[in-house]
Amino acid sequence: MPQTAVQTLLFLMDNAFENSRPHSLLSNLGTVTAADYDREHDGRSIREMVRHLAAAKYVYNNFAFEDASMTWPTMQDRLFATDKTMADDLEWLRHGQQVLRASLAALDDAGLLTQRPVHMGGTLETRNILSIMIEHDLYHAGEINHLRALMQGTDYWRGREPKT
Repeated sequence: MPQTAVQTLLFLMDNAFENSRPHSLLSNLGTVTAADYDREHDGRSIREMVRHLAAAKYVYNNFAFEDASMTWPTMQDRLFATDKTMADDLEWLRHGQQVLRASLAALDDAGLLTQRPVHMGGTLETRNILSIMIEHDLYHAGEINHLRALMQGTDYWRGREPKT
C-alpha cells in the first residue's frame, strides 16, 4: 500500500524518537540512570541535552505552526529549572514530540512544501523543518548513548575493554 509523504515522515519521526528501535532517542534514554542524568562529562550533562531536545520541539513547532512567540529566551526558566526531575523532563520531551507530531499529522503532502518561519530567522520548507527535527533526535540519541557509555564504563567502541 503506497504511503503519502506525510505518512512516511511520521514513520521516520516515530522511529527516531521511540518505537523500540535501538538507535532511537527514548531507547538510548532508557539506559540512563538518575546519577548519569545529572553527571557532567566535559561540561555537558544528559539533563541539558534532554531539555534542549524538548525545548527545540516546542520552539520549532511554535514558529512553524503557531504564532512564533516562543523563543530560546522564553524557554530559559524551564531549561534551567532546579525543581524538575528526570521523569519531569522526559514527560516534557514526550509532550513536545506529541505537539510536533500532531502538527505534521494535520498536513497533507502539499503542506510539506510550504515555506514556514524558523526561530533563527527566515523560512524553510516544512519538510526541511521536520527533517531537521528527525535528525536532531538521532544526533542527540547517539550523543546520549556515547556519553552514558563513557560514564558507565561500557564504551566498547574499537574493541576497548570495559573499565573495571
